[in-house]
Amino acid sequence: MPEKKDYILMSDSTCDLPPELYKKMGVRILKLSFEIDGAAHKDGDVDYHDFYDKMRAGSPTKTSQLSPAEVESALEEYVSRGIAVLYLCFSSGLSGTYNSACIARENLLEKYPDAKIVCIDSLCASTGEGLLLYKAWEQKKNGMDIDRLADWIEENKLHLCHLFTVDDLVYLHRGGRISKATAVAGAILGIKPILHVDDEGRLVAVSKVRGRKQSLNKIIEMMCERISGYENPVIGISHGDCWGDADYIADLARQKLGKDTKVIIAYTGTVIGAHSGPGTLAFFFMGDKR
Repeated sequence: MPEKKDYILMSDSTCDLPPELYKKMGVRILKLSFEIDGAAHKDGDVDYHDFYDKMRAGSPTKTSQLSPAEVESALEEYVSRGIAVLYLCFSSGLSGTYNSACIARENLLEKYPDAKIVCIDSLCASTGEGLLLYKAWEQKKNGMDIDRLADWIEENKLHLCHLFTVDDLVYLHRGGRISKATAVAGAILGIKPILHVDDEGRLVAVSKVRGRKQSLNKIIEMMCERISGYENPVIGISHGDCWGDADYIADLARQKLGKDTKVIIAYTGTVIGAHSGPGTLAFFFMGDKR
């Protein structure tokens, strides 16, 4: 339910935030779907550790975007009661969910012409989308109305920096992100790519280093190049069942930014994780540029 204001925030399960934080924020989360071993599930409805163990054992996975009908049904729960909705969507560079949301919005406006429905392409993924949602919730909590908040998100979303690394290149190869030759060579040489989400919301490689710990150190180095000008930063970290690495990079961030820096750590969810695989480490913050 909305908190004092006459609108609610809605987003996707690909936000990859801790469940207790969704509850605190009072946002409506729409769950995307995935399959593992041929069985269909909603994002987050299976134990994350078990999910990644199955991937390690070779279980095949695939994912599905939200359909227009699914989004329309969720939106109608609110607009039918006169409650406006701001829906922050998973990057259009990685999913068709934003397009589904736009179709749903147009369908509902035919039925409810006075409804207020704002759909925003976050151009973000995983806890990057989640951190943008968290920042939007803070603005809403401080009294920002829906139109001003929509403008604020559009002005700030390309300042949401995403830096990813993976422990095993096989999953990026399966997803078509790298060639088989690159995956094989990387495995032999211990090469770890560093990727980011670009201004079009697509996942692209930006660097590569040799060794896991070096890749985590490199992410912090890249953070320091981008984060200047942001006081009291909030850091987001998501991981594919590698808590030790998440804690390690969180400690590095606090050493650079101050021990009281707020760090949000969560599992990389089952929809994002189906493509990135176990051992994924993703790091998010507001910066000067992506």
